[in-house]
Amino acid sequence: MEGVYMIVFVTGFVFSFLSYLILTAGSGNLMLWSGGEITAGLLFSLLTALLARGLFSAAGVRPGLSLFNPKRWVLFLLYVFGPFLTGMIRANLDVAYRVITGKIKPGIVRIPSGLKTDFGLSMLANSITLTPGTLSVDEDDRNNLYVHCIYVRNRKPKARDICSGFPGWIRRITE
Repeated sequence: MEGVYMIVFVTGFVFSFLSYLILTAGSGNLMLWSGGEITAGLLFSLLTALLARGLFSAAGVRPGLSLFNPKRWVLFLLYVFGPFLTGMIRANLDVAYRVITGKIKPGIVRIPSGLKTDFGLSMLANSITLTPGTLSVDEDDRNNLYVHCIYVRNRKPKARDICSGFPGWIRRITE
């Protein structure tokens, strides 16, 4: 069991440090960073990794090792820069159109996600909420999401009408 939390620690540290380096690139004199920045990045990453490990351990959450599979990370990046970005752009244009024209017909719709894991359902709910014009408001025991939409085209919309192909991609990433 301790090995799983060590993986959480190492992954958290590496991810935090790489994120810090990317966000501070070009602001120093030693290559792209200063010595102080690298030291600060190492300390912040160490603190973040210890906090993540402690939170996982205290909550009794045992992360699935399948999430550390590089194939899933590649699929996640493809999802973010493919269907999610496309959905985000389309939703922004749609909301701009609705604001300009005033054509708004709000409603709450049920979306059967078909996802089996809580992580997958959370990822879908966050993806829907991050796209303008939609907000995930609830979920039930059958993993259906209830989403508030700025414009409901028909009384019984299909999941594809609200969240494109998000559930299929998220299923490949999380299950």
